[in-house]
Amino acid sequence: MQIVRELDDLRGEVKKAKKEGKSIGLVPTMGFLHEGHLSLVRSASSQDDVVVVSVFVNPIQFGENEDYEDYPRDLESDLQKAREAGGDLMFCPRVADMYPPGYATFVEVERLTEGLCGANRPGHFRGVTTVVNKLFNLVEPDRAYFGQKDAQQALTIKRMAEDLNMNVEVRVGPVIREEDGVALSSRNSYLSPEERRAARVLYRALSKARDLVYIDKEYRVETVRQCIEDEVGGEPLAQLEYAEIVNGDDLSSISEVKGNVLIALAVKIGSTRLIDNMLLEV
Repeated sequence: MQIVRELDDLRGEVKKAKKEGKSIGLVPTMGFLHEGHLSLVRSASSQDDVVVVSVFVNPIQFGENEDYEDYPRDLESDLQKAREAGGDLMFCPRVADMYPPGYATFVEVERLTEGLCGANRPGHFRGVTTVVNKLFNLVEPDRAYFGQKDAQQALTIKRMAEDLNMNVEVRVGPVIREEDGVALSSRNSYLSPEERRAARVLYRALSKARDLVYIDKEYRVETVRQCIEDEVGGEPLAQLEYAEIVNGDDLSSISEVKGNVLIALAVKIGSTRLIDNMLLEV
């Protein structure tokens, strides 16, 4: 697997692949790869001739007092894992090359980014859509792969690609979980053993909400939300940031759990912020 750091070198590799008639798949990541990322690499490898895995901890999607400096990094391990999963090229640009002095251009998707994580992380999604737009321009992928765990991000990127007539198909892979239900996340590495056990409460709360809808036929949003709040509230190490039940297509508010529905929550376990979600078809 080849590592590319220079933007012009990446463009050269893309030009070569396009000239040979090869399709390109892109898996954008911030590194510290886990099985969630690797499932996307394998999907890309099964669909595309050349798989580009980007590893870039994007500074402009981190807010003040967030964990940019502390975000876990292990490029050597990332390279080995991505290679074994079917990656062909790893793109690891420098911050100064992605955002040179005088940089002043950003991409922003409205409405979809206002609630959920967007309500508490101002500027976060502007940073995400800007860097993904730049990656799309550099890699020119036929397909790009994102994870459902970041549901709001995936919907936002899909909307950006559609609204700006980008020649890329955005594909979304399922949430990948540990055996106990905890969604895989690079930030899980921050958790102590006790906090890691406490993190099970996110999936437990989502599962109880799902069963309340599917088994008990409870469709009132406020009742289902209260079920989540009660479950999270019973875990001493957990602090609920939000629990939302919204339209799964556009994240708009709903009063009844009907149709395509997204249940999403953000919870702080100790000092670590974790997110999770579940899609329901009712």
